[in-house]
Amino acid sequence: MDALNEYLPLSVEGKKILITGGTTGIGRAAALLLARLGAHVMIAGLDGQHLEDALKDLHKDAKGQVYGVIADLSTEEGINTLFSAVDGNFDKLDILVNNAALSAGNVEDGSYTEWQRVVSTNLMSYIACSAEALERMEGDGHIVNVGSMSADVREETGTVYVATKSGIQGFSEALRKEVNKSGIKVTLIEPGAVDTDMQEQSTEEKLKKIEALEMLTADDIAMSVLYCLSQPKRCDVVELKVRPHLQVI
Repeated sequence: MDALNEYLPLSVEGKKILITGGTTGIGRAAALLLARLGAHVMIAGLDGQHLEDALKDLHKDAKGQVYGVIADLSTEEGINTLFSAVDGNFDKLDILVNNAALSAGNVEDGSYTEWQRVVSTNLMSYIACSAEALERMEGDGHIVNVGSMSADVREETGTVYVATKSGIQGFSEALRKEVNKSGIKVTLIEPGAVDTDMQEQSTEEKLKKIEALEMLTADDIAMSVLYCLSQPKRCDVVELKVRPHLQVI
């Protein structure tokens, strides 16, 4: 293949990247991978200890600069805090990975306040962060929205969560139509079952599922993010569905 370097992951070297929900799970795995490849990465999360632990690991192998911020992205104040930190450390933004998420069950088990927090975190933060990121991108940016297979499966035990992930699916498709003429890429990644804190099983149970090909690792999805970011300008990965081999849905 000619011009193989166009497809190599080194294409993220030097990029300025913001990852929400970046202190644990998929976001943390993506941050570790991209920083190791030379990207400058800022992660945002809710828990101070998780942020400290993630930054400690990031500093071990990062070839680029790494930053962290605590921000509640279910609130306008939290969005403002996040992008004040972005402006304090980056002169522009090349890539946004929207990944912040809270788990949620069905409507029979929740309250208005609880639903509002979930919807604000899982969906509104994607909209708000995308709007802020677009103001800081210079014609060649990339927004990656991490959704979920729940948008298609629509399981009855996660009604509220399904609503948010279905919203992300629709938002991603419409957003691409809105901004691609400006040179901005939009990608939706929809994982199946992944070993993260959102899974209620014990660590031992999750490891058994991974070995049985019934669950993915966070690193699997981080590699999917890298694949989408490593494509040449002419190539948009619009939607990527990643399932464990034996999660036949």
